[in-house]
Amino acid sequence: METLIVQPKTKKQLLAVEAVLQALNVTFKKEKSYSRAFIEEIAKGEEDIKNGRLTRIKDVQNIRENIL
Repeated sequence: METLIVQPKTKKQLLAVEAVLQALNVTFKKEKSYSRAFIEEIAKGEEDIKNGRLTRIKDVQNIRENIL
């Protein structure tokens, strides 16, 4: 069988799709997704780490001294 990926834009749409699937006795599973902006920020952070743009903390008891 095939898999459908449905991306409702509102909570109302989500509830309607779920109701239809339940009425048709179609199994489905929910997965959390992240916004595109969040994913891009994570990718940027990983790239920064890869290129050495980061701050290492030597003594966690004196974090302010290590950062400033």
